[in-house]
Amino acid sequence: MKTALVTGANKSIGFEVTKQLAQKGIYVYLGSRNLENGIEAVNKLKTEGINNVEAVQLDVTNDQSVQEAREVIGKKTKSLDILINNAGIYGGYPQSAFDATVEQFKAAYDANVYGAVRVTQAFIDLLKRSSEPRIVNVSSSQGSITLHSDPSYKYYDYKGAVYLSSKAALNMYTVVLAYELKDTNFKVNAVCPGYTRTDFNGHRGPGTVEVAGKRIVKYALIDKDGSTGKFFSEENNPETGEIPW
Repeated sequence: MKTALVTGANKSIGFEVTKQLAQKGIYVYLGSRNLENGIEAVNKLKTEGINNVEAVQLDVTNDQSVQEAREVIGKKTKSLDILINNAGIYGGYPQSAFDATVEQFKAAYDANVYGAVRVTQAFIDLLKRSSEPRIVNVSSSQGSITLHSDPSYKYYDYKGAVYLSSKAALNMYTVVLAYELKDTNFKVNAVCPGYTRTDFNGHRGPGTVEVAGKRIVKYALIDKDGSTGKFFSEENNPETGEIPW
C-alpha cells in the first residue's frame, strides 16, 4: 500500500485531498497542527468507511513538531510515496505594499515557505526510498509574477503583498527542488487548486473542495512520464493546466 503525508489536512482542501487519496487505496497520514482536530477529522472519515487514515500532530512552523512527526511516521513505514505540502495561511490584513507589517510577512513565510522546506527536508529520506516519489507544493496562481504583471489576468486587481509573494517564493523553491531531483524518479510540481470556497478566504471562492482536491491528487499520482518542475492551475488553463511562473 502506498503512503502519503498531507499537511494542514484536518479541514478544507487538505481534508478533501486526504479523503480522495485514501479512497484510492493509499494510507494517508493526516497532518494537523492540533492533534485533537486531526483525530476528529480521522473519525469523520471513518464514519464514511475510510479507515486507512491516521492523524499525526504536525505544526509546519515548529522545527520540533516536524521532527517528531518524522520520527512517528518513520516508525510506521519504511518509505513515503507522496508528500502534499498543503498547510498555509493568508497572512491577515492589510496586505498593501505600504501597510503590511514585517511581522505579517514573517508569519506567512514561516507557514507557506519555511513550513514546506521544513517538512520536505525532514521527510526527503523516506521519500527517496519510494520507487515513485511525488511532491506537490500547494501554491496559487496568485503567486505567478507573469500573470500578476498582465492587466488582462482575471485576478489582476486582487493584489496582496504578503500572500502573493509567499507563494512566489514557494514556487521558486519548487523549481529548485525539482531541478536537484531531476535525475531521479521524483516528480515535483506546484499546483494551484483554484479559487475555492473555504474558511481560508471567508468562503468567497466559487470553486468546491471536491474539485480543488481532485486537481491536487491528479499531480500527486502523476505517472513516470508526467511533468516535473512545473506550475499547474487548471482554473486558469483548462487545456493543459500549465501556467507561467
